[in-house]
Amino acid sequence: MIVQTSAIVIHSLRYGESDLIVSLLTKTSGLRSYLLKGILKSKRGKIRASLFQPLTLLEIEANHKDKGTLERIKEAKILIPYQSLHTDFVKSSLVFFLSEILKNTIREEEVNEELFHYLETTFLWLDSHDNIGNFHISFLIKLTQYLGFYPDVSDMSLSVFNMQDGCFQDDTSNIYCVEGNSVLIFKEFLGTTFEESMSIKMSRIVRNEILNMLLVYFELHLHGFKKPKSLSILNEIFN
Repeated sequence: MIVQTSAIVIHSLRYGESDLIVSLLTKTSGLRSYLLKGILKSKRGKIRASLFQPLTLLEIEANHKDKGTLERIKEAKILIPYQSLHTDFVKSSLVFFLSEILKNTIREEEVNEELFHYLETTFLWLDSHDNIGNFHISFLIKLTQYLGFYPDVSDMSLSVFNMQDGCFQDDTSNIYCVEGNSVLIFKEFLGTTFEESMSIKMSRIVRNEILNMLLVYFELHLHGFKKPKSLSILNEIFN
């Protein structure tokens, strides 16, 4: 079946000397993997390897056989060009971190247009803003809404966050309960916009604590989730 859809590049992997295998989150068909034969050696082909940088927004025409095998892309072009996402050092480091997160969290072929719209909107926001120190924290928290484990905020006045159950409570009940200043700051992110969340003040230590807490939270609620290898680089940059 020939489909035309917008898509977000999640991951690309070199295959052999000249081929690429790319994972795209498509708006109409969910997560799909494609084999791009000879793309790394072709200089005149319609599809260029540079199109498949992480998080690039594309418009593609593809042949979906829906047999669980690698699909084929017939045509691809930039949907909305980024101005700074792949050229600014801080933003490009964020891009690799976010693409690793998405590679570990989006695994189903189910269509999720709300998730697609969230990712498209937030990447364009990141591309056009400079005050982005809290972006990765806000991004991860809001991402949980689309993955089905956003924290229960009905008892947000309580001081302990139970990561295992995703709720707030008044005392610790397991090893995955956290409290203290990092939880107080974490609460400030819940229900805020990206613009508002960038104004939240915190120390380097607290930012790292919240980020590590969120990654544990993802591990608890997503089978097979692993902390991104780019985490150490991200910590160095935002420190």
